[in-house]
Amino acid sequence: MLRMTIRTAVKALAPYRFTPRPEPIKLDQNESPDDVPEVVKERVARALANVAWNRYPDLGPRMLEARLAERHGVPAEAVVVANGSNTLIQAITIVSGVGRSVVTVAPTFAVYSAQARLLGAELVEVPLLPGFALPERDLAAALAGRAGVLFLANPAAPTGNLFEESAIERLVEAAGPELLVVLDEAYAEFAGKNLEGLAARHENVVILRTFSKALGLAGARVGYALAHPEVAEELRKALLPFSVSAWQTTVATTLLDEQGIVAERVRHVLAERRRLGAALAALPGVEPFPSEANFILFRVADPEAWYRRLLEAGVVIRRQDHLPGAERCLRVSVGTCSENDAFLAACGAAAAADVPLEGRDGPDTQR
Repeated sequence: MLRMTIRTAVKALAPYRFTPRPEPIKLDQNESPDDVPEVVKERVARALANVAWNRYPDLGPRMLEARLAERHGVPAEAVVVANGSNTLIQAITIVSGVGRSVVTVAPTFAVYSAQARLLGAELVEVPLLPGFALPERDLAAALAGRAGVLFLANPAAPTGNLFEESAIERLVEAAGPELLVVLDEAYAEFAGKNLEGLAARHENVVILRTFSKALGLAGARVGYALAHPEVAEELRKALLPFSVSAWQTTVATTLLDEQGIVAERVRHVLAERRRLGAALAALPGVEPFPSEANFILFRVADPEAWYRRLLEAGVVIRRQDHLPGAERCLRVSVGTCSENDAFLAACGAAAAADVPLEGRDGPDTQR
């Protein structure tokens, strides 16, 4: 038996689990369906050949931060690059949530609550309203009298819907100076809009972005924050020095020069998302929800049976039916045209064997 002292909060926290599947069609992690082209990989390899591998990378990836600052029209001091946006969520919880509060909605991205529990912050989870709508009044009440951080994914995950900017701005104003409001915009490129203007108007707003989705660099683990320069300076204190490698910096910088590739990838996802949504809606007993991301959440009568049938057809999707408010729900990432064809064929077979839902009036009562 382990005899060393481990914090109770750590022992109580369930580990993040993900089981890789061998099935050939992988539509379960909201990744880009297409890899980075070989010609771009060759450019990265040539650039890395001129890097001294025996030397530490820059203390912080300032050149990449400067490029991103130019792209977003902000000072370089307002950009913080890290090992994926997950690392930035942890850093924000350290600098603003420890000994204070982490407020978020449910269901949402699990890392917010996991980091709050791990780091000993008070966790306040406010259920989404029917239709996965933003519970503005309940969130405002939860923020009142608290200090810490509010995490909101927009477009939301795992539901895919987009919250209204006016409602979010009212929450920012309700939060006041004692709360950071973190808007996680991992899927912003697929929504065609973002809340960078909100960050420009409010010093307590932090925007999170990632290279893992539209830019197709999930394997590189690069994310960044857009924040007021004074907030950004504090965030850097919570990041380990030299933590972004020369390879990460090089591949991310190279992809910034390939906006044509990114734009084409986004166009493909939008077109295929529309096709998937319409095809799912036409199946008996299937209820797809509107999405502004690169995935679709949908409800069926028997998600366990559906998941198993799709695996038998060689298609891996994600079960979400364990989440509050997402009962009987599954999630599919938008894949290539052929992958989506195989998914829809498998769905047709599953729907034929399934029991239709009784009505399509939105999510079950939230817990």
